[in-house]
Amino acid sequence: MAARFAALLPRLIALSVIWLLGAATYGLAAGNGPVTTNVSTTPPPTGPTVLVVPDVRGQTYVFAKGILQDAGFAWRVDSAGRGYSTDLVELQNPAPGTEVVDNGTPIVALRLKANPDYEPRGLPERSSPYPGTTLLTLSEWKLLHAPKPKPKPAEKAKPAEKAKPAEKAKPAKPAKTASETRKPDFVVPGATAEPADEMPLPDRARLVAERLAQTSKPSRKLVRFWLYQHTWIVTGARLGWSQGDEALRILIRVDKKLERRWGFGARSAAVARRALAFVEAHKR
Repeated sequence: MAARFAALLPRLIALSVIWLLGAATYGLAAGNGPVTTNVSTTPPPTGPTVLVVPDVRGQTYVFAKGILQDAGFAWRVDSAGRGYSTDLVELQNPAPGTEVVDNGTPIVALRLKANPDYEPRGLPERSSPYPGTTLLTLSEWKLLHAPKPKPKPAEKAKPAEKAKPAEKAKPAKPAKTASETRKPDFVVPGATAEPADEMPLPDRARLVAERLAQTSKPSRKLVRFWLYQHTWIVTGARLGWSQGDEALRILIRVDKKLERRWGFGARSAAVARRALAFVEAHKR
């Protein structure tokens, strides 16, 4: 029996060593495993979306409406008895450059005056065709949402830093005017120049044609879009803007299709034909 135990003793020692090494390895692996922490994915709170009021003073009313609409605003006319597309914007409230909260379509108030170069035509429009929202400036929003101040412990006064010399402002490059980019078809004394940042009249007319062609049933929003673009193109062509005759021909074809599809557009087509005759007479 003792001889047999002596023969098994080396095997038992080897098994014990293997077991101890395995336990140590497991302990090290458990101690050096990856440590996970909870990381917040919630973004920090931010302020409201801000819109900047554009400057429409001196603009023709029809163009002022387009500028305000593109900037995300609604509008209303404060002055009594005006609202024709050829009127001029005399005053606006709030002032240009005012930062306001984007709460939908903030309303900008306009005061209009008669345009001495044009007789009023059509029906006056005293407000935007879509509802506006109450205007709230960014400074008013900050006052409403300002946190209550907490008492701070007194701090030691820091030594004043030396003021750095002010850098000289670089002169701004002059913006290109419409006359530098597009040549007018003819010159109308006192007329508004074609805006350089707006699409050419033929492209605007093609946009209207594509939008209407993709629609199977007219809606109030679509009709407002068509009437607004129609007025823009007709007015711009009468002011001598580039390629106005081409845009009017596209517009007339659009109005004819509307008449065939949905039963309206004949009166607008007649307006576009009169404008085309005016443009062709002045281009000669």
